[in-house]
Amino acid sequence: MDRTSLYFTGPETVELRETSTTRSDSEVMVETQVSAISPGTELLIYHGEAPTDLPADESLDALDGDLSYPLRYGYASVGEVIETGSDVDEEWLGQTVMAFNPHETRFCARPANLIPVPEDVDPVEMAMYPTVETATNLILDGAPKMGERVAVFGAGAVGLSTIGILAGFPLSELLVVDPLSSRRDRAEKMGADTTVAPAELSTSRWSDLPGPDGADLVYEISGNPSALDQARALAGYDSRIIVGSWYGTKPTTLALGGEFHRDRISIESSQVSTLSPTLRGRWTYDRRTAVALDNLESLPVESLITHHIPFEEAPQAYRLLDQHPAEALQVLLTYQEDHQ
Repeated sequence: MDRTSLYFTGPETVELRETSTTRSDSEVMVETQVSAISPGTELLIYHGEAPTDLPADESLDALDGDLSYPLRYGYASVGEVIETGSDVDEEWLGQTVMAFNPHETRFCARPANLIPVPEDVDPVEMAMYPTVETATNLILDGAPKMGERVAVFGAGAVGLSTIGILAGFPLSELLVVDPLSSRRDRAEKMGADTTVAPAELSTSRWSDLPGPDGADLVYEISGNPSALDQARALAGYDSRIIVGSWYGTKPTTLALGGEFHRDRISIESSQVSTLSPTLRGRWTYDRRTAVALDNLESLPVESLITHHIPFEEAPQAYRLLDQHPAEALQVLLTYQEDHQ
């Protein structure tokens, strides 16, 4: 069946191309209603800052090939099942589902790769599921504890979702660092105790409190490589830094020759496609999905959405995210009901 797909075709170049898809007997066909742009990852691709020899995503069937141009990408599509294969239960027909699928007007997928949208969740909210799932994974990896001093670098959509979950923990302080005042304001509304710009951050802010100074837990999810060194400077003895940012090909300079060497600081990457090896005995993807859906329903995710842009105007959406980050936090692409 004919469809329209979004392609990254070169640095700062996005095109809509006519493609086709064929449903197999074990698949369903989904008509897309809305898809969310992931600013961090997709702007790296948009700028040509993603490593082209890296697979697009080995854990997602819908993302094949590598990250070289031309490239279909995206992983937050919500739509209605309009056809079912002969090997698929007909109960799927008419269901609203979320898929980790690129931006396009329709797609085919195996039911095992779909998440049914709960009855009390709007499709627009469900487009934010991958963002909240990432935040949920960050919390699991960081394992915040009662009374800890926690810092979050980056108040984008993932950062704000992480802040919203952290705000429910009995922390000593939740500090957020972001250069944009508009995002710091949002962080406060999501539950941050203190917000500062990077230039205003003092690494001695907790030096007069009981116990070792510095942060107990730091999340670096700004996408800015220089923020990682600031996170290291803020981290205290025997603390842990969880890096959720993906820097692509942007160089990272990290000073490890001073206090880091003596302070036993742990730096760990967090990526949503895998569960921590320390959790796999009791945690499965299904269990994390259930928790992420609970978080999706409890967080004010619609307040993070700043723009709804028609799919036909997708190039404008990427220019907006690139050139006006203070205004554009989370952009959704909307699709007409009839794509014939």
